[in-house]
Amino acid sequence: MEQGVASSVGLAIAVLSSFMNGSTFVLQRKGILRAESRGASYLTELIWWTGTFGMGLGQIGNFLAYNTAPAALVTPLGALGVPFGSLLASYMLQEKLNLLGKLGCLLSCAGSVVLVIHAPKTDNITSRVQLEEKLLDPVFLGYVCIVLALLVLLIFWIAPAHGSTNILTYIGICSLLGTFTVPSSKGIGLAAQDAFSGSLLNQRALCLCIILLLTLVCSIFLQFIYINKALQYFDSSLFGAVYYVVFTVLVTLASGILFQEWSDVTFVNFLGMLCGFITVSVGIILLQVFKEFSISATDLRKVTSKKH
Repeated sequence: MEQGVASSVGLAIAVLSSFMNGSTFVLQRKGILRAESRGASYLTELIWWTGTFGMGLGQIGNFLAYNTAPAALVTPLGALGVPFGSLLASYMLQEKLNLLGKLGCLLSCAGSVVLVIHAPKTDNITSRVQLEEKLLDPVFLGYVCIVLALLVLLIFWIAPAHGSTNILTYIGICSLLGTFTVPSSKGIGLAAQDAFSGSLLNQRALCLCIILLLTLVCSIFLQFIYINKALQYFDSSLFGAVYYVVFTVLVTLASGILFQEWSDVTFVNFLGMLCGFITVSVGIILLQVFKEFSISATDLRKVTSKKH
């Protein structure tokens, strides 16, 4: 499959996955609230399990997308799930979506288009041998050590004391875990090509594939646990919005260090991606930070009429 076709397929899968992931927070939050009103566990709620199943499908979609397109192209498209989740939350959870929120949805979608236009379209690492070299690179190993140290600090010290009051605690945990999820997803695809090619198994490639698979499963499982903890305390739309920004920054950094997808990006494309990311972030801020403000098109017309 040619790189251009593969990137287009990965792009389509990434868009569908972002919509799927955008709905999971809402469905799980709905199940948690319904269970709390009955004084029961959310594990007894069908709608929570629907959201969980949707999360699984979204992760499978992400896995396929990361193996057919550059991470720098796939990761920012998660922004499309934020406005979709907010629209769904306004219907299912009666969360407010005012005029600024609708404008934020529009900006998020527009920013995502800009990101797609300027993101790198080809992978610099295309084989298992190249992947092994990058995994053993001192810079990447140093980054992994820093991430692990932060995770230990957040999980064992900060989360028990401040997890229920500070949304950045659980978001930090999930986003840092995401720096393992995305590289593992791409790495499994590259290792599996050598592990199962030909009549004989490549033991070295198979070992790498298993290690990456275990890393992927553990990181997704821990993300699942802490996402549900966060949804017990915080608004689903707010969590999804802030999570997107932090997750995208950290995953793009990790992918850039490991896969070096930015090495062939021109200054113009880098500037375009930066502008696209800022546009998406501003849209998300309008969508979430000002959601409690009662602003509508009618209010704007009244203000305009008073000036005249």
